[in-house]
Amino acid sequence: QVQLVESGGGLVQAGGSLRLSCAASGPPFSSYTMGWFRQAPGSEREFVAARSWNVGSTYYADSVKGRFTISRDNAKNTVYLQMASLKPEDTAVYYCAARYGIPTTYSQGHQYPYWGQGTQVIVSS
Repeated sequence: QVQLVESGGGLVQAGGSLRLSCAASGPPFSSYTMGWFRQAPGSEREFVAARSWNVGSTYYADSVKGRFTISRDNAKNTVYLQMASLKPEDTAVYYCAARYGIPTTYSQGHQYPYWGQGTQVIVSS
């Protein structure tokens, strides 16, 4: 059973930066694809970014491409989401997700059986 704990959320002004962390425990972290999703109030959960476990391929939603960077440190069992040039529309609860191996579609939340509790990000204008 994989357990995920996010941290690093908070309040930031537009144009600022934040780094989210997701610490994983359980089976070998290095074999898991890791993803970040977010959900704004009144909106559906949406894909943000993902990183595969094997060759380190990364995938991003168009809305964050060029501003967000997903990375992982397998030695620390941690995945990060570095967010820059934040916009008010980035305000959401951000969730870390994991699955063993490679999903057929990285952006589909149902492909990830393990989820963290979420961390709130608020971007003020």
